[in-house]
Amino acid sequence: MNWLSLFVDYGVIGLLALLSVLVVAIAFERAAFYRHLNLRAVSDGKSLELMLTRRLFVISSVASNAPYLGLLGTVLGIMLTFYHMGQGANIDVGAIMTGLALALKATAAGLVVALVAVTIYNTLLRKARVLTLEWEIARLGEGDGR
Repeated sequence: MNWLSLFVDYGVIGLLALLSVLVVAIAFERAAFYRHLNLRAVSDGKSLELMLTRRLFVISSVASNAPYLGLLGTVLGIMLTFYHMGQGANIDVGAIMTGLALALKATAAGLVVALVAVTIYNTLLRKARVLTLEWEIARLGEGDGR
């Protein structure tokens, strides 16, 4: 059952860490894209929307699923704690509480990753909406003959 402990520590927590790095990398890429986007060069609103929302689904998916990954790690950690309780004749309350507390670290990590991803997603989506509105306003201004 040592493999299960390694899976919780390195598998679940490692996957959550990798997903958080992915979310931050996409956020930096999108922010740089938004900063350097020339709205005057875009002629179609649907094309603009596609460009602005590219890869945002990845951030949304991480935000939606990170708590479940954390919960999976917690359930596996609790199962591991119960397994160790069943193997030992003497039940040490301190060891049980330590095992359960360590199992909850996966849920905490999942929640942190999800909160960061939701915040980044909402920020980028808001920026995409603002840029779309600015593009539409500029198009309306061109139609007035200004």
